[in-house]
Amino acid sequence: MRNLLSQPLIATVLSIALVFSACQSGQKKKSDDKKDAATTQKIDKEVIEQDVREFVYPLPTTFEVTEMLNRIGASYILTLSNSADNVDKYLTETKQALNLGVYGADLSYASTYNQKQQVVTYMEASRKLIDALNISGALSDDIIEQIEQNEEDKDKLVEIITNTFYDTYEYLNVNGRGSVSMLVLSGSWVEALYITTNISEDTYQNKEMVKIVMQQKSSLNKLLDLMKNYESDPAVDEVLNELAPLARVYNMVEDNAISEDQMNVIIEEVTRVRNKFVE
Repeated sequence: MRNLLSQPLIATVLSIALVFSACQSGQKKKSDDKKDAATTQKIDKEVIEQDVREFVYPLPTTFEVTEMLNRIGASYILTLSNSADNVDKYLTETKQALNLGVYGADLSYASTYNQKQQVVTYMEASRKLIDALNISGALSDDIIEQIEQNEEDKDKLVEIITNTFYDTYEYLNVNGRGSVSMLVLSGSWVEALYITTNISEDTYQNKEMVKIVMQQKSSLNKLLDLMKNYESDPAVDEVLNELAPLARVYNMVEDNAISEDQMNVIIEEVTRVRNKFVE
């Protein structure tokens, strides 16, 4: 497999494309219900690029989270990830979408620690779910090559993400698949936080780890805002309800302070939600 360690970035680009597909199509759905499909698909690429810069880049991706874990010296723990052997038991669209997100986070985690065999394993599991969800058609044939050639050029990646989103938005909008993107993103976010909070036996005593956990407050609120565009979908509404207790705890956390009790509740809640996603 060529340039194996660039694969998590590919997964990240796919996730970003899916996120913006949901965000924009959700907004269009509210304001343009009476317009025809051709009209609702017209999007200003300059607006999208601005959104990518202002919204996506401040958010820590699963890859960036695992990079931080690597920086502080946290070791790789294989059993933290969802076993790729579970992929064949996910038979519903909801479970497939959630665990595509979960495996995306696991893939990034394995890649950060140079676990090449695990990267291959999670790529294969992710591919199965992408095929099962029938969303492979949302990506251009040369997207992998584009990313590999420009993975060090952030501005070029913004352009690639913008174009990828535009194509993916059209694909999902035409096929009525916007809610799928929310489930993928939810799975990825939950798994990344699960790994972060369970990689140490005493997360609260590690200042860098506490900082990482606290930073997820804003990303969780942004995730929930996006999901509300699709709360009429039963699967999305169920995930919103699952994340509500976690959001309540996070919203009691002050910007620069978190108590040990609050940290313990966050760990308990994210573990509960994650276990439900992967069961």
